[in-house]
Amino acid sequence: MKQKKIRIALLQDKARSSMEEVIRVTLEKIREAAGQGANIICTQELFLTEYFCRTQDPAFFDLAQPIPGAVTERFAEAAKQYGVVLILSLFERRAPGLAHNSAVILDADGTVAGVYRKMHIPQDPGFEEKFYFAPGDTGFRAWDTKFGRIGVIICWDQWYPESARITALDGAEIIFCPTAIGGIASEPESLAELQRDAWKNAQKSHAVSNGCYYAAVNRVGTEHGTTFWGSSFVLDFYGNEIVAGSRTETAILLADCDLRAMEEHRRMWPFFRDRRIDAYGPILERWHEK
Repeated sequence: MKQKKIRIALLQDKARSSMEEVIRVTLEKIREAAGQGANIICTQELFLTEYFCRTQDPAFFDLAQPIPGAVTERFAEAAKQYGVVLILSLFERRAPGLAHNSAVILDADGTVAGVYRKMHIPQDPGFEEKFYFAPGDTGFRAWDTKFGRIGVIICWDQWYPESARITALDGAEIIFCPTAIGGIASEPESLAELQRDAWKNAQKSHAVSNGCYYAAVNRVGTEHGTTFWGSSFVLDFYGNEIVAGSRTETAILLADCDLRAMEEHRRMWPFFRDRRIDAYGPILERWHEK
């Protein structure tokens, strides 16, 4: 019988001096989280490097990693050694001039369970992602792992209810969202506070309306004028925080998810049963003309 109580860990971290240092520190955090009983461990968005998308610079394409590749092989060894599922958010090199903002899911035996490619790509001051990333072509989906069926969306995807909905409809019991989000120096702190509140509120609605667990992991620290606000969290199916991270400090955040309790909750609040799929055609239009 599938395990019903799952412990997940979010690795809220900061930019470091080199990719090799990041790998070393992350492997140590994975060892520590596994020692505390974590079954599924998730990194922040683009965890191997600084958030380089602040400018358009072709040289940054050298940071991209193939999937599978040397980096994923090192983490696959750790997944197998500790018997944990790993979600790694990577700058994926798919072909010369073709890259994605991706997440690779490594199962507890070290095999690649799946790859998700970020579907919504932002283009804002300090977040020049359209220069680097082709839109994802994986669609929204979930994967079976040793510890349950999980889904992944990435950062900008979090603002679109369709992302979480379709992921949940594919059976995700826990949705993970690696993120790199914060306030930029050219904007007032008061605006960053409003944006942070909106960021949390939007994702709370995903947990509630889909009756599932939801985990968002963000980075901390200031990089070239952008202050990432940390605040990683895990939500239950009521949208309540099981655990929440600091705005400034690195951390391993642990949360227990009871999949049996989630199923009981869905029996009381059967949102999937009552969906009016016959009336949702306009969602496929760019704008519903009157």
